[in-house]
Amino acid sequence: MDGILLHALTALLYGALTVHFWRTRWRLAQPRTPGLARWERLAILVPFAFHSWLLYHDLFATETLRFGFGQALSVTLWLAVLFYWIESAFLDLEGLHALVLPLAALCALLPAAFPGLASPPYSSSLAFRAHLALAMLAYSMFTIGALHALLMALLEGTLHGSRRRDAGPTSGGAGLLAGPLSSLPPLLTLERLLFQILALGFVLLTLTLATGVLFSEQVFGQAFRFNHKTLFAVLSWVIFAALLAGRWRYGWRGRRALRWTLAGFIALLLAYAGSRFVLEVILGRSLS
Repeated sequence: MDGILLHALTALLYGALTVHFWRTRWRLAQPRTPGLARWERLAILVPFAFHSWLLYHDLFATETLRFGFGQALSVTLWLAVLFYWIESAFLDLEGLHALVLPLAALCALLPAAFPGLASPPYSSSLAFRAHLALAMLAYSMFTIGALHALLMALLEGTLHGSRRRDAGPTSGGAGLLAGPLSSLPPLLTLERLLFQILALGFVLLTLTLATGVLFSEQVFGQAFRFNHKTLFAVLSWVIFAALLAGRWRYGWRGRRALRWTLAGFIALLLAYAGSRFVLEVILGRSLS
């Protein structure tokens, strides 16, 4: 099948599942049985398999590696879909698929529209491949963390709004939510899960920066090459380090934790995808 058509088919299937989850979760007013149905779990695997093949073909099955901001976002959402698919087997979080799948549909199309520029010869080295794999894993975990933060903000806002409208006593706000929100774990559970994701992402980001230093010394003869990518990558590391330290030392939570999470995610997004977009699309040159 032609590559562009396969990109389009993958996005179409993700989009169809988005409509399904929107209609059956986010717009559902009556009580439902929590958890993904067996056919839903299998259905998600269909566009995910196409997405996997596209990424394999673009990144590993070609002689010349072409990796740009489109591939970076596509890999990130591919890993996010995989994480939520696995996570939904243990927690009732399928309402999140209505958020993740449309992003996956959009990002599955990006490599076809923006294929990226040919990477330099050193991209075939083991050090570069290890650095790239760690970077994508880190970006994926922080993407999931950012989506968790947005969901928690939505839940918190809904709970506060419902409490203001309801003069009667509540038991932790559980009875104030309807549809998919009522079946999600409590905010404290989501908050613990968020910091677990951030901690894992921070470890991966630390390893990404460390392998980046080794790779830079090996290829360029210097540990750091000061550019937008390095600046935003280090900035995101500092933000997440401060957030995790604040959580451990002062018990940071709630809106403060959400704001720091989103700030760190935006910095990380600018570190790679943003730099790739500016250099490839606007300036028309590679990021070396």
